[in-house]
Amino acid sequence: MNLSLSETLVAEARQLTDNLSAQVEILLTEYVERERRARDAHAAGLRRTAVAWNAFAERHGSFTDEFSRL
Repeated sequence: MNLSLSETLVAEARQLTDNLSAQVEILLTEYVERERRARDAHAAGLRRTAVAWNAFAERHGSFTDEFSRL
């Protein structure tokens, strides 16, 4: 793993907390959870779109059927 942080920012953060490692872990955990929820929500939206599209195609056929030359 490679992690680079601004020395100035780290020094400033150290002045604000007694346990910088714990604060960074808390913030990183919150970030990971937020990103995971966002990705899960996006995937759920894609699944709902696919279900809706499939239902439409079953009822009405594909809009490309009228243009097919087969």
